Amino acid sequence: MTVAVVAGGVGAARLLGGLIQVVNPASITAVVNTGDDVELHGLHISPDLDTITYTLAGAVNPETGWGLVGETWQAMDALSRYGGVTWFNLGDRDLGTHLYRTQRLREGVSLTEVTAEIVAGWDLGLRLVPMSDDPVRTMITVVDEGEIGFQDYFVRRHHDVVATDIRFAGASTARPAPHALAALADAERVVIAPSNPLVSIAPVLSVPGLREAVEGRREDCVAVSPIIAGTTVKGPADRLMTELGHDASVVGVARLYAPLASRLVIDEADADLADAVRAEGIDAVVAPTMMYGAPEAAALGRVVLS
Repeated sequence: MTVAVVAGGVGAARLLGGLIQVVNPASITAVVNTGDDVELHGLHISPDLDTITYTLAGAVNPETGWGLVGETWQAMDALSRYGGVTWFNLGDRDLGTHLYRTQRLREGVSLTEVTAEIVAGWDLGLRLVPMSDDPVRTMITVVDEGEIGFQDYFVRRHHDVVATDIRFAGASTARPAPHALAALADAERVVIAPSNPLVSIAPVLSVPGLREAVEGRREDCVAVSPIIAGTTVKGPADRLMTELGHDASVVGVARLYAPLASRLVIDEADADLADAVRAEGIDAVVAPTMMYGAPEAAALGRVVLS
């Protein structure tokens, strides 16, 4: 079975880790959010692409869900000595990825091409595709400050400020990356990963043509709710949904995804909301969605493909 996954960071990485246990990795294409990308120290950093890469390579830091296991921090220590920017931690090994990506981009290759090179460097079998080779940046408007970049909101301020709006700068003129539209059109199953609907999935869908491509595959599309019993495993999705006027529950997720997917996988903890989900025009599939490890991720992978 060929599979296309609309993906963010940690939740998507774990689900993809399950899917590659269930089907041939070569049959999987993940269209990955790059609205989180940021330039720091002159380097192009793609957090979601790297989180997925490191996770599938078995090299991710298990305590954080991002970065590399066994990191050292000598470069950050030196920056701190000089009074440089250190609120966005970059480990010494992780810096190698960003140095390579930045070098190749300056040599004129696309983000799609350098992503394929990095994936090959880790000997992964699936295809990771950025949502666009053009810059699209997630901007968050927060109380008393105005608009700030996503990483400023998420990392520097620890997403501990009230958001009032989200904008995807550059989206209106961006083009889908090569292979993204074809992957969504040709896959036997389209999956929306359990990523933040507002700042991980929505940026992908903001690129002209990608929302329409997913909507056109609605009958073959399955979404996995990142909300379990009214909260998230990681990140601010529940609070962001509330702050921006959405219901922070599987019902709220259903309202967002009903035009895109015909089925929403919800956790057993939300089984009592299955009928309310169906009332939003999307079928509810009740299954364990907590991915504690590889067996649980594989089991969830089987659910979304069944």
